[in-house]
Amino acid sequence: VQLQASGGGLVQAGGSLRLSCAASGSILSINNMAWYRQAPGKQRELVAIITNGGRQTYGDTVKGRFTISRDNAKNTMYLQMNNLTPEDTAVYYCNARVRPAPSMGLHGYWGQGTLVTVSS
Repeated sequence: VQLQASGGGLVQAGGSLRLSCAASGSILSINNMAWYRQAPGKQRELVAIITNGGRQTYGDTVKGRFTISRDNAKNTMYLQMNNLTPEDTAVYYCNARVRPAPSMGLHGYWGQGTLVTVSS
């Protein structure tokens, strides 16, 4: 199973970006999917989680600005980020709990990360 994150880049404060995370490989089903981020010198923090039923949970710092969504048919998750601030600058990682095959349980997988830089 591989997760490919994309969509990062440089944006001015107040701008928007949309991240994508596509899962591929041996996938029977995907449970929760999530975005995390890690800023320089800081610990990795949760940004948002979405269940396979679409229930969303957000970190306090992004509530009202970010929206997580997923397309189960495409095994893809998105993060719409609006009203970005320099404090949102970080490497964003996607995570998914995947059941690769009927004989296997859920396993956690990480994408490679995509850099988001917000200039003031």
